[in-house]
Formats: sequence, structure tokens, C-alpha cells
Amino acid sequence: MSSEPVQFIAVADRSRCCGYGLCAAICPSVYKLDADGLVYFDDPRVPPELEEEAREGAAACPAEAIWLEPVAAHDAV
Repeated sequence: MSSEPVQFIAVADRSRCCGYGLCAAICPSVYKLDADGLVYFDDPRVPPELEEEAREGAAACPAEAIWLEPVAAHDAV
């Protein structure tokens, strides 16, 4: 992970995830699939060098189940 501050986290609505896996195919460093094929994160923080790839993975989701949010919007991160 870079020394630059993380500006975004990945967020998923797993109830909307249909398990297509396009997100993980595009950005496997951020998006993981569980045994049922549903998206999850080892760490939701998106390193700056992966932001574009993470955005592409989120945009590719046919169910619109994942997106990026600014870190400032989340106090727990």
C-alpha cells in the first residue's frame, strides 16, 4: 500500500450482489468473492494507486451493489 493517505473506501450492499464477479475480475486487490460468489473486502480502504481500477470494478457491477465513498464519510475507517 502506498504512503499516500487513503481517500476512498469500497462499500457493498451484499443483499444486491448477484455474484457476477466482474468487480473481482477487474480489481482483485480490492474486491474478493466469498464461497457463495458474493463480494466482500479484506480491507475496504482503496489505495490511491488502485482507485481507478476500483472505480472500474464498481462501475462494471450489473447489480450496482458496490461503490466508492470518501473516507471522511466514515468515522470507523
